[in-house]
Amino acid sequence: MSELAGSLWFQWEGHAGSLLGIALLQGLYLLGVGPLRERYGLSDSIEPRQIATFTAGVVVIFVALTSPIHVLAENFLFSMHMLQHVLLTLVAPPLLILGTPDWLLRPLLRPNWAFRTARIATNPLVTFAAFNMVFALWHFPALYDTSLTIEWMHAFEHALMISTAVLVWWPITSMMPELPRLNYPLQMGYLFAMSVAQIIVFGMITFARHPIYDFYINAPRVWGISPLADQQIGAMIMKIGGGVLFLSIIIYIFFKWYNSEEALRKADAEEHYGSDHGLDGPTLEDGYR
Repeated sequence: MSELAGSLWFQWEGHAGSLLGIALLQGLYLLGVGPLRERYGLSDSIEPRQIATFTAGVVVIFVALTSPIHVLAENFLFSMHMLQHVLLTLVAPPLLILGTPDWLLRPLLRPNWAFRTARIATNPLVTFAAFNMVFALWHFPALYDTSLTIEWMHAFEHALMISTAVLVWWPITSMMPELPRLNYPLQMGYLFAMSVAQIIVFGMITFARHPIYDFYINAPRVWGISPLADQQIGAMIMKIGGGVLFLSIIIYIFFKWYNSEEALRKADAEEHYGSDHGLDGPTLEDGYR
């Protein structure tokens, strides 16, 4: 068993469907920002930073679904499955959104029905409810255990999680004025609510007195981790990982909000100063001469 535990860190494998989906995602993106952009005049250029950001999101998905994390998650450890979910729902989606220019999505929303559907789907109340319902549902023991034994069901679970995660991150990271982000205070409140929802789900798992997932109870043990300890570690990964991420973004948003308010205050002060002294009045620099 010790040889098995050591070799697991070098095993990379992925389901054909996952690899195909990842290749299609990156391929369609590169097609859109390259040949299609030039052919249909969607934009004069694409920022390399956006391509790098989107590609980083795809790489995160690739690592989550093919690396030793995936092997451990599907065969041995609940904790690795939770790390996989952190990557798929909290790390990759915002990178995908930030890396997608608005002009690439705009043609898809030209039909009125498509735009109306997108507005509903990206409404913060809808995104919050959809993601947390999906996330909680798939962690019910019966459904969770079943998904690990049926390949297409597990693939569907991950696809649904990633899709709703993209939606839940939209009000924070949107690049489209037509489907805008929340204002700064609401962004912070939204992320705080997300962290609370995560605590509720994984608090129940953390404080369970016995293992609740039969799949991992019956799985071979690696590194001497008991099923209950593995379950508690997994729940803590989701709670602490998600909590640290949400808190970090809240702090970042707070300072962006503060800086924007300071900029507005200075602009108002300069406008007021200019109106009192005329357009040709003394400047601030003149006061120090």
